Amino acid sequence: MSASGEARRRIYFDHNATTYMRSEVLDAMMPFFIDKFGNASSLHLFGQEAREAVEEAREKVAKLINSEPEEIYFTSGGTESDNLAIRGVLRARRDVKPSHVITSLIEHSAVLNTCKSLESDGVEVTYLSPDRNGVIRPELVRDAIKDNTVLISIMLANNETGVIQPVEEISAVAKEKGITFHTDAVQGVGKIPVDVEKLGVDLLAISAHKFYGPKGVGALYVRRGTKIEPVYTGGGHERGMRSGTENVPAIVGLGEAARISGEELSEEMAKLRALRDKLEDGVLEKIGDVVILGRDANRVPNTSSILVKGIEGEAVTLNMSVKGFGLSSGSACSSDEPGPSHVITAMGVDPIYAQGSVRVSLGIANTEEDVELFLEFFPSVVEKLRKMSPLA
Repeated sequence: MSASGEARRRIYFDHNATTYMRSEVLDAMMPFFIDKFGNASSLHLFGQEAREAVEEAREKVAKLINSEPEEIYFTSGGTESDNLAIRGVLRARRDVKPSHVITSLIEHSAVLNTCKSLESDGVEVTYLSPDRNGVIRPELVRDAIKDNTVLISIMLANNETGVIQPVEEISAVAKEKGITFHTDAVQGVGKIPVDVEKLGVDLLAISAHKFYGPKGVGALYVRRGTKIEPVYTGGGHERGMRSGTENVPAIVGLGEAARISGEELSEEMAKLRALRDKLEDGVLEKIGDVVILGRDANRVPNTSSILVKGIEGEAVTLNMSVKGFGLSSGSACSSDEPGPSHVITAMGVDPIYAQGSVRVSLGIANTEEDVELFLEFFPSVVEKLRKMSPLA
């Protein structure tokens, strides 16, 4: 520890917000910025070179999730993939009026806000509540189905709690009723094994920057035969599904990140689970009146949502930042929203705990020393803030 009481180095514990890019990914991308700059839709040699790289990346992404390459469509990221899935299915099912969509109250804003927007266009939406562990029960989905239900959208893993949803069971319900099923897998792909055949999903969203790839690129898996239409028009790129000149360097980066993830996932999961468990055990041992959300549920191995009674999560995050730690008080995509996040609110957490939400999301570069330093500083920050807080 330095004389100022700060960590010796900066320690990043916010990998659910974004990850750094692997050096191997950058190396794979670099030629396509300068030397191999062709438009992948051009017929000449330069274009063919770019097209070959795009298709190779498509194969790598397909292999990671056990799909066919033809079922992968490249997008700008998770938000676009979710929008294309939800809006594209509704466009394809214009014969059903009004259409009905089932989703949950713990979805990412890319899904929630899309559904809310669609409500203004006359779409009926049912928002399901999770249980106390943050799990959406399949029986709730079954009970919510109506004659006009055309789409079910339930995420694979929650970005705040890390809780993995029973997607395989929910997709079985959807299949039984002949309803299209979409899952936002942005926080799952690259962190846990994802097999679209085992999950049984029709649509699945991916984002590269959540697993050590570049920002601004993602993919949508669309099971062959799924009724879906593009949501905007253009030159008919991505086999007519997503128009716009392909971002070849980023797509190459996504493909390389997918390749590496497929090869190293088991080892990374074991390492991150051990670090997370060490961190959580230490927090519960050193600090009283603390809750770990979803601790009794199946979770991705890198995520811990810590609720500290009687203080503000934002204050904890800021004070830990001074110490050199990058944490989050909730989702990075909704950090401007005051008060507890919609996920914690939906889980029915006691407000005196809900205000003190801190998310730790570990990454492959984190070490035991990082966790030990966190456990050295975190209790003192909590103690200081509790002495100042009128809530404590």
